[in-house]
Amino acid sequence: MTRRGHTLVGLVAVALWSLLALLTVATAPVPPLQLNAMGFAVGAAVGLVWALATGGLGPLRAMSWKVLAFGTSGLFGYHLLYFTALRLAPPAEAGLVAYLWPLLIVLLSGLLPGERLRTGHVVGAALGLLGAAVLLGAGLSGDPSAWPGYAAALACALVWSSYSVISRLMGAVPTVCVTAFCAASAVLSSGLHLALEETAWPEGAAGWAAVLGLGLGPVGLAFYVWDLGVKRGDIQALGAASYAAPVLSTLALVAAGMADPTWRLAVAAALVTGGAALAARAGGPRPA
Repeated sequence: MTRRGHTLVGLVAVALWSLLALLTVATAPVPPLQLNAMGFAVGAAVGLVWALATGGLGPLRAMSWKVLAFGTSGLFGYHLLYFTALRLAPPAEAGLVAYLWPLLIVLLSGLLPGERLRTGHVVGAALGLLGAAVLLGAGLSGDPSAWPGYAAALACALVWSSYSVISRLMGAVPTVCVTAFCAASAVLSSGLHLALEETAWPEGAAGWAAVLGLGLGPVGLAFYVWDLGVKRGDIQALGAASYAAPVLSTLALVAAGMADPTWRLAVAAALVTGGAALAARAGGPRPA
């Protein structure tokens, strides 16, 4: 598969992550860490199917503890910090800070061997950030009690951008190893859930279907296709295009009748689309 093909595969993750909010709402009243554990458990099952389809479980047995620690810290660390940020600061504002990760991916990827940071990448990522700011309603709270939440959101952005960029340097690690990352994240999430939360199960068939959907998509398959994209695709274009996730997420909520269409959505969609197109063009055609 060509570099462009792997980039398109990576974009599937962005589309899947756009369903995260819609599916999460449908899983109420399941608390965050329990939902994390359930979703990652299904995500690990997705990996087992992936392994059987791509050559077996050999790479999992051969994986070093360092690779396992790195991958688990990325998946589990991001979600732990994200949930913490949403609890300690206003959700919309914390979400905006957390969504610095696409811009950080674009900037940090310029340090990778064989990569070159172009003006179009930076401008495209900046337009995406502006679009996210318009959608979420920029303007951080001046309340000092919210700043620990903002700090957690910034750490969240740093963790995921670092995980994505460093994954590029670990191209020899098979994507099937994400299975172990998901399994370890499920175990850690379960431990924290039992220590910090009260267990609550989904309500009805729709709630259970939403949990299954999370594990199959945003907290499952998305991590596998993202791994392929950042390792073999145009990581800078992927970073800029990732700003489409909050816009697509809002569109999904509107389509489901859980949110109203607004002028913010239209402006944000235009900024994000334009920024992604600019970044993709800056990458230019390259060989496989």
